[in-house]
Amino acid sequence: MEAFDKLLNSKTKVVSISHVSNTLGTVLPIETIIKKAHVQNALVVIDGAQAISHIKTDVQLLDCDFYCFSGHKMYGPTGVGILYGKKEYLNQLPPYHGGGNMINKVTFEKTTYNDLPHKFEAGTPNIAGGIVLGEAVDYLLSTGYDNICEYEDELMDYAISKLKQVKTLKFIGTLIKRAAVISFLLGDIHALDTGTILDQMGIAVRTGHHCTQPLMAKYGITGTVRASFAFYNTKEEIDKLAIGLEKVKEILG
Repeated sequence: MEAFDKLLNSKTKVVSISHVSNTLGTVLPIETIIKKAHVQNALVVIDGAQAISHIKTDVQLLDCDFYCFSGHKMYGPTGVGILYGKKEYLNQLPPYHGGGNMINKVTFEKTTYNDLPHKFEAGTPNIAGGIVLGEAVDYLLSTGYDNICEYEDELMDYAISKLKQVKTLKFIGTLIKRAAVISFLLGDIHALDTGTILDQMGIAVRTGHHCTQPLMAKYGITGTVRASFAFYNTKEEIDKLAIGLEKVKEILG
């Protein structure tokens, strides 16, 4: 926050930031960030892709100007997502794409655009994707975010405790307040090699720089292994991950 305060000033026009780090799982204090940005009359754009399936989010309570996320991150289909924006700013923004239904009137002299949200919905929409995304939203709400958070916190505590027992494993990022993501390295073993062996054991993790190369550079590494947890995961699966990491060490350590 000290670095953010130094960067933020009256010249700042837009603050664009993630709600939760997809690499470290860090939950950012976006409430404070939004308030500070608005004092400087800056707009705030929140990337909520990594937060939306883990944290109950009220965009009106946050008072953010824009909030966006992808559908597949909340157990919906790929190729569809949500962009929330305050009406006053969406009305000011020009359409980024032309096509049917996003126009009000077309003449040789000029074109006027349709009302919101149609102005940004050019052509035939992803009808099936939208319907299924709606079902995913209803599913999460019916499950209950309080229930999801409570169980995922329990999984995280168990996973951290279990992985601490794996010698040579180094956690990348150690903040206590984080969503259900753990990034780590296993000694000097390359993250890709770790992930490849785990994959052959039926254990799904992600490896690489996770689209955050500047963050990797800050840590002086090329990438990490990332284990992500959701409310469908179990402690037994975490046990299998720990066993799998011991097997990786046995093969490559």
